[in-house]
Amino acid sequence: MDLATPIQNLSGIGPVFQKKLKKLGIKTVDDLLFHFPHRYEDFSNVKKISQLKINENCCIGGKILGIETSRTWKKGLSLTKAVAQDDTGAIEAVWFNQPYLTKVLKQGDLVYLAGKTTLGKHGFYLSNPAYEKSSDCAPRGSAHLTHMGRIVPVYPETEGLSSRWLRNIIQPILVNLKNDLRDPLPEKIIREQNLLPIKEAVWQIHFPDSLALAERAKERFSFEELFFIELWVLRERMKLAEEKAPPIPINIELVKRLVESLPFKLTDAQRKSAWAILKDLEKPRPMNRLLEGEAGSGKTVVATLAALNAIKAGCQVAFMAPTEILAKQHFKTIWEIVKNFKLNIGLLTGKEDKFYSKKLKNDWIEISRQKLLEKTLSGEINLLIGTHALIQGEVKFGNLALVIIDEQHRFGVEQRARLVRGPTSNIPHFLSMTATPIPRTLAMTIYGDLDLSVIDQLPKGRKKIITAIVPPSERKKTYDFIRKEVKNERQAFVICPRIEEEGKLEIRSVKAEYEKLSKQIFPDLRVAMLHGKMTGSEKERTMRDFRNKKTDVLVSTSVVEVGVDIPNATVMAIEGVDRFGLAQLHQFRGRVGRSEHQSYCFLFADAAGIAYNRRLRALVHCQNGFELAEKDLAIRGPGDFTGARQWGIPDLVMNSLGNISLLEKTKEYAREILAKDPRLKAYPLLKERLGQFREKVHLE
Repeated sequence: MDLATPIQNLSGIGPVFQKKLKKLGIKTVDDLLFHFPHRYEDFSNVKKISQLKINENCCIGGKILGIETSRTWKKGLSLTKAVAQDDTGAIEAVWFNQPYLTKVLKQGDLVYLAGKTTLGKHGFYLSNPAYEKSSDCAPRGSAHLTHMGRIVPVYPETEGLSSRWLRNIIQPILVNLKNDLRDPLPEKIIREQNLLPIKEAVWQIHFPDSLALAERAKERFSFEELFFIELWVLRERMKLAEEKAPPIPINIELVKRLVESLPFKLTDAQRKSAWAILKDLEKPRPMNRLLEGEAGSGKTVVATLAALNAIKAGCQVAFMAPTEILAKQHFKTIWEIVKNFKLNIGLLTGKEDKFYSKKLKNDWIEISRQKLLEKTLSGEINLLIGTHALIQGEVKFGNLALVIIDEQHRFGVEQRARLVRGPTSNIPHFLSMTATPIPRTLAMTIYGDLDLSVIDQLPKGRKKIITAIVPPSERKKTYDFIRKEVKNERQAFVICPRIEEEGKLEIRSVKAEYEKLSKQIFPDLRVAMLHGKMTGSEKERTMRDFRNKKTDVLVSTSVVEVGVDIPNATVMAIEGVDRFGLAQLHQFRGRVGRSEHQSYCFLFADAAGIAYNRRLRALVHCQNGFELAEKDLAIRGPGDFTGARQWGIPDLVMNSLGNISLLEKTKEYAREILAKDPRLKAYPLLKERLGQFREKVHLE
């Protein structure tokens, strides 16, 4: 057995547990050893029974004098009681609904029990204690134990895979392989940062001798993982700097023409961001920029300006969106901006049989998929807009120079090369857009390879969205208000967490809410429904009717979270607010307030406890998404920050994002090493572990 051994080769791990482990991302022994605890139970307070006090967490060692299970007065529940004795006295242990324990613990067994002492009718007892049998002829200390008498690790779990099971598997592997671990960090870093060596750190993070040593082990691996990210980020920058991209000169007259043709005036933030992008495009190396801005701040206009400049320089542009709805909306929005500039724009999504190209004079040309692909390869299609269908093997460009992606921040060199697949050998410039404000520390760390432009101004004339928490008692008033807005020729969104009801969970679903609103609450209004399981044509028709004011109230899932632009909508009502992250709620709110009309966001809370928590209060009082993102990070904790799970960022990294000095230190060491050895030839183990980390965390 070594670190590369697949888990299926370990004794005691059959197909059932292999499947469960793979849910946690554990495929090898290495994955298992680096599946770290997320917290600890302190069972190190081993006491004699005579020393116990009421309401204390403790651990005792003793002999089972007797154990039995009986039924309680509540139907279907059982009560298991055991009496344990040491040389100073005896105590009762009580477990609820765990009758199997009478088969596990027998009279005469030597055990350790850990739990809380609780006062009952006949004295105090141990309530629902954890247990571990002792192999000694008498309980004489706890150094040999795995689950008791020590600080015990509690791991991220999945159904049917407990921390107890993981401890039983991990401990013997650690004993066997601890000395085989080689430290990927250079000795200089370990010495200067006073970090635990890897052999000691791995042991102390799983089975610490003290909470202080557990903390030191966490610090070591926090540093290591941040260091890996900084190394990867800086190497990506270096790789991109070595690539060639087509330099695109700025056509000042063209830019002025487009800006003057707009029905509104660009904000200073839009102008600044556009100029930074255009200057990047002039360079012979690939641009790698993230354009960040509030919902409705005008990111698409800035991106379109860059696209037009590239197209008029003889290049092609690809524009990718995360959903069909958004791709089609971008198609229409961008055409309205550039329709007087003689462009051919194509639309390509995964579920459509027919595709369209728009030409001058606003006429639609319906063409087959094959014809659209041929026109793209020949260069006749100047701008191809679509979903991830754009990076399928059949799509080839004649002269792709700029890739614009909405709501996807990572797009590596390999992906760009795969997207080009045409006669050119150049790597295209890359612009990513996001309406999800990113906390500064996260941007510094995870997106450090991207240059950042921020549109932190909204167009003039936009009014502050009035946000309110709605307890159950205020629902009727809110429904009356929505009806009033509709009577004033406005429209409303209602967002639900799920498409259908699941089991007994009291989570509002789109289908149930649609039935309720259309038949009971607003029978006099036109109510429609939208969710991800609808066909592309159904979704398009629903959105078209809403946009054309044929629908008054749209009940939807989070499919409308980004990009949907309905200027006439003035009400956003959100059900199940506790099911959404703060940044996601802010995104929903950004679907309204996109015109001169006063807009409102109502947060429906199903319980008083939800209605007044810190997250929702922050949303009520804060309109700025960047400030809100920082509050979200502080309130919810880095490990729970919205999107972190999808990014795959390790908990240790997320929990270190508030430590600016640590971020700067890891970046400093990464720069120092890469300046001398950009290909890490002198650090083969570091290079190997970096590759494993990158793959596991999905940095690309």
